[in-house]
Amino acid sequence: MDLHGMKVLDFHAHFPVQRVESRAGFTQTLKERYGEAKAKIIMENSARYRDEWRRKWGFEPPETGIHSDEEQADRWVADMDAKGLTRVNFVMGGGNDNLAKIVKMYPNRFTGFAQHDLFSEGAAVELEWGVKTLGLRGYKIIASGLTRPIDDKAGYPLWEMAEKLEVPVLIHFGVLGGGGGPARNLHNLDPLSLWDIAASFPTLNFVIPHFGACYFRELLQLCWACPNVLIDTSGSNQWMAWMPYRLTLRDLFLKCLETIGPDRIVFGTDSSYFPRGFSVDYLREQLREVRAIGVDEEAVDKIFYGNAARLLKLD
Repeated sequence: MDLHGMKVLDFHAHFPVQRVESRAGFTQTLKERYGEAKAKIIMENSARYRDEWRRKWGFEPPETGIHSDEEQADRWVADMDAKGLTRVNFVMGGGNDNLAKIVKMYPNRFTGFAQHDLFSEGAAVELEWGVKTLGLRGYKIIASGLTRPIDDKAGYPLWEMAEKLEVPVLIHFGVLGGGGGPARNLHNLDPLSLWDIAASFPTLNFVIPHFGACYFRELLQLCWACPNVLIDTSGSNQWMAWMPYRLTLRDLFLKCLETIGPDRIVFGTDSSYFPRGFSVDYLREQLREVRAIGVDEEAVDKIFYGNAARLLKLD
């Protein structure tokens, strides 16, 4: 309880691993797919969108100085204390082994998810190792970055393993925003592509972030058919401005509460780099909206702490 009069758990953040090679790897992937000249244009467009987004929110640009993972972990905890964040779940952080080491630095404040290719050889075994041996508590993928349709049967061994381990799966559908680059598989943009999987694994909890990122209608349809699908509120949700009709954060919360209810909404921010750290502005905006529409405090607690704690088996 603290700064916000309640416990807060950010279900969706990215640990800011500062490795030159990680960004270089992303750039190289674009070059291999589009060629050097076109990759340069894509990167420039991404940079412009990110700059515009930061200006809208008054965020400073990412720092250029390099810090170790240990330093970054210490900074994250100090930032959490200053901004009233009880716990944070990192959905990625330099690979499964690396993120597991980071989580162990502050096990009472951090949890983490495995993130590796759904279709890689031994993906299910890697998830089992990540959960049972490394102590990770879920699995995360970006659907639009997959090379095959997400509902390809080749991915079923991993879904079976996740269900066996009883860990949640977070899947980014929809657009990637200005900084994410083009999708590799348009089929995987649509949350409805998960329908058969979610129906086939009814005890496996799937969490879809960013209110579906331009696919809100489709996400609600998926949630209607599959009660094991939850919605994560993370990010600026700037995609709302690109819809063909007016849509606000309040509209998103109202419709979610009307349909899936407070037990299937999970707070997140998509926080990552410093000096911004934990994006408390997103928390304040979301808290303001749910309280403005009269959500009772029991439901508020579920959205901003309880539901995530249940998925992560913290309480």
